[in-house]
Amino acid sequence: MLLSIIIVNYKSSEQIIDCINSAIQYKSINEFEWIVVDNASNDNSEYDITSRFPFIRWLPMNYNAGFARANNYGIEQSKGDAVLLLNPDTLVINDCIKACFNKFLSTNYIACGVQLYYPNGKPQISGNFFMKGGLNHLLPLPYWGKLLRTVAFAFKVKKTNVEQASAIEEVDWISGAFLMTRKTAIEKAGLLDEDFFLYAEEVEWCSRLMKHGKLCIFGDIAMTHIGGQTINEVTDAADKTYEGLFDKKGLQLIVSNHVRIRKQFGIGWFLFQLLNYTFAIPVFFVASFIDNLLRLQNPFKDFSKAMGLLRNVTKVWFLAPTIIANKPHFYKMF
Repeated sequence: MLLSIIIVNYKSSEQIIDCINSAIQYKSINEFEWIVVDNASNDNSEYDITSRFPFIRWLPMNYNAGFARANNYGIEQSKGDAVLLLNPDTLVINDCIKACFNKFLSTNYIACGVQLYYPNGKPQISGNFFMKGGLNHLLPLPYWGKLLRTVAFAFKVKKTNVEQASAIEEVDWISGAFLMTRKTAIEKAGLLDEDFFLYAEEVEWCSRLMKHGKLCIFGDIAMTHIGGQTINEVTDAADKTYEGLFDKKGLQLIVSNHVRIRKQFGIGWFLFQLLNYTFAIPVFFVASFIDNLLRLQNPFKDFSKAMGLLRNVTKVWFLAPTIIANKPHFYKMF
């Protein structure tokens, strides 16, 4: 079987060069098909990358198509029997791609990932479990989310992720930073949903893939994932996590997560989520005022963030009729 590795580029040539350099030290690099799909970077990415690595297939898009559409184009053009969606900001260690591919072929899993690590060696959440209605998306909400988390712990609600995978850990969905799947599974489940621009697309995709087989994380195979570099530069976001809800990156997160919930769980859960996000806004204003006052800090210190959350949630309300209708729409927020 042949593996096609697909990397989506948007002004991230330096990260891709680092990624390929980390892979080129292993002989297995010649065993794979390497594809870079460029989202109209309009810079020197093509020359910088292909001049160093002429074996790379360069596939240009004529616009910034986001993660799902660019990967779909790469999948459609790929020759492999299996594909690996790989983030630009990843580094190959211990020939992990070949190790994962060989192990994958020896199992009946239809999709797999590996244990991702931050550059400092700290494990990164690589596999996750679904929670009914996507309720875990309420947890990043300031104050209101913390209260819900406390209630969930009190009732011993099952964790929604694998903090560090064992040898083989079966999961519901796999991080899009390293997601390997068989073409036969894609033929059954379909490609990634092209309504998504960024975020949640791999979650929704895995929900369809798992209807046709099991997904897993190979915890004994490791890869470094730096995380958040390109998107933070594009959106001027300081927060590399997926919990900042107050800026342009936060808007994309909120919209994509609500779209995913509508598609996977239906209108009722979508409205439940949106109402909770709306309720969290006055909670944030009032609670942050009291909290900062008690800490002898400026009571209005967090009001700019609260206003950012208000703006973002208001935009979701404007999009609500389109999201509910579930008709094709490109949810690109920046």
